[in-house]
Amino acid sequence: MQRRQSTGGEIPAGRSGEELGMWRSGVGGPVPARSAAGCAASSLSDVSRAASARALAAGGTREQPIFTTRAHVFQIDPSTKKNWVPASKQAVTVSYFYDSTRNSYRIISVDGAKVIINSTITPNMTFTKTSQKFGQWADSRANTVFGLGFPSEQQLTKFAEKFQEVKEAAKLARDRSQEKIETSSNHSQTSFAAKMKRESGRETPSSTRASSVNGTDDEKASHGGPAEAHLKSENDKLKFALAQSSSNVKKWETEMQSLRESNARLSTALQESAASIEHWKKQFSACKEENDQLRGKIEELEEQCNEINKEKERNAQLSRRLQELETELQDKELELEELRKQGEIIPELMSECESVSEQLQAAEKKNKDLEEKVRTLRTEVEENKHRQTNLKTELKNFLDVLDGKIDELHDFRQGLSKLGVDN
Repeated sequence: MQRRQSTGGEIPAGRSGEELGMWRSGVGGPVPARSAAGCAASSLSDVSRAASARALAAGGTREQPIFTTRAHVFQIDPSTKKNWVPASKQAVTVSYFYDSTRNSYRIISVDGAKVIINSTITPNMTFTKTSQKFGQWADSRANTVFGLGFPSEQQLTKFAEKFQEVKEAAKLARDRSQEKIETSSNHSQTSFAAKMKRESGRETPSSTRASSVNGTDDEKASHGGPAEAHLKSENDKLKFALAQSSSNVKKWETEMQSLRESNARLSTALQESAASIEHWKKQFSACKEENDQLRGKIEELEEQCNEINKEKERNAQLSRRLQELETELQDKELELEELRKQGEIIPELMSECESVSEQLQAAEKKNKDLEEKVRTLRTEVEENKHRQTNLKTELKNFLDVLDGKIDELHDFRQGLSKLGVDN
């Protein structure tokens, strides 16, 4: 199995960032029903996030959330720099915050009373999509790599687009601050040069007086000119460095003060969230006890309902059986009535049967007589057929003889006609 290379290390072959995100978010498998403890934990995390948001917004409009989503948070293992370590037990809220005073952007995520992400976005950061539902970025200030597992690819795409947008805004803010620093530096240099000119203008009479005492201007220029110019240049450099360092000190003092205020607000938020957690824990324990009692009552009622349902089913079965038996009884009574009616007409049927049997015997006798007659007629027919055959034979012979006689008579007539003609 291949490994995907990350910014601060690689995802182990045994479990990738996407698999961890799917395992944490329940993607690719059935999500179990959330229990009462899960609901209470979610409520606690919501309360802590609300407290954190209140603390972050304590400075008015100084720091405001601009984008919010939910994801499973991971951090790279600092020892191996390869394996992902879950930073949250469940999906938590991950938000982008904008600080209008410092003109900076941060990604903040709080799990209960623990801040798991506090990453300031710089123009050098890059958000990388390592899979369809997992992304990561490296934070050099925190010296770690953060990973986020999202429930869907659309949420990952929105988060990455927002990261790029915030990165561009941070880069633009940095460029503007550099321009301001350069402008202020040029302005300070110009004002310093004008001041030096004014000072040199004020020093001219004193130098004239000194030249009248110590010698001419040409002599002074020949003796102390190069050393004085070198000292002036060094003095200018030192003053410029001092002005720049003082501006940097003021800037870092402002940065330090804002960080202190932010840390103080985060500490207050954590204390409020811890207090709210204790409050919700007590309420959760009370609700849990009440829930257990209600569950016991529900189980007892369910058992009673089951027994009642069983009795209802038995009664329904008995009612159906009773109806079936009543129907069968009615059918049997009808059959019995029919049998009684049939029993009343049995003597008539017996007399009819006796008459029919007598008629049958008479018909059998007639049938026998008719059979004898048929046999006799068949014998006579056969004899007649035989006689007819003999008659046909005799008639044929007679016709043959008659034909011979007719021929002879014809010949005799022809002879007579010849004799008549001769005479």
